Amino acid sequence: MQGRHEIKHPISLSDYYELRTRLRAVLKQDAHVGADGQYFIRSLYFDDLDDKALREKLDGVRDRDKYRIRFYNHDTSVIHLEKKSKRVDTCFKQSAPLTKEECERLIRGDTEWMREHPEPLVRELFRAMEEGLRPRTIVDYVRDPFTYPAGNVRVTLDHHIRSGMRCIDFLNPKAVTVPVSPDTIILEVKWDNYLPDIVRDIVQVKDTKATAFSKYAACRIFE
Repeated sequence: MQGRHEIKHPISLSDYYELRTRLRAVLKQDAHVGADGQYFIRSLYFDDLDDKALREKLDGVRDRDKYRIRFYNHDTSVIHLEKKSKRVDTCFKQSAPLTKEECERLIRGDTEWMREHPEPLVRELFRAMEEGLRPRTIVDYVRDPFTYPAGNVRVTLDHHIRSGMRCIDFLNPKAVTVPVSPDTIILEVKWDNYLPDIVRDIVQVKDTKATAFSKYAACRIFE
């Protein structure tokens, strides 16, 4: 499995507009964006009763895993289960498709169907849920995504982050969410083996530094 390097920077609104202009001039926009160059993401994150995933993130544990299910642009016909792992400074992601019916069953705690599922990641989540892992909260946000082929680079600008505040009604378009850090915009840069100089130069933003910002952690802070 190919590991990915990742850096995150919180940026200001003025930085966002300037950076977006520079990115549009050089990088390609993701093929799935709308006319505005953005798409909507809804995720449902999992954690155990001791909030292990949350605590490991806040404590800066270098080797950790988290599970989530996700869809894009309000389209629940395509749903993915994802496991994101961090090993020291390298990130890995595994993904498996879920049907809407499977997702509904999972959320209401009907998990026996997962035991013999053809997707290994679904079976892995089943074992984790047998040990206490549960859906914890919805995380919504809007993303401006850009790609650059050399280095398999992906640059994203995430904003309008909203929390379900323990709501797990993932498939309900009317599920209530609340703004979290409304002024926060997160620049993320991900690449495989190297980050080309042209991209490194474009994403430089004055007076910012890399951070371990977590949208999941931000959406749990008010609980």
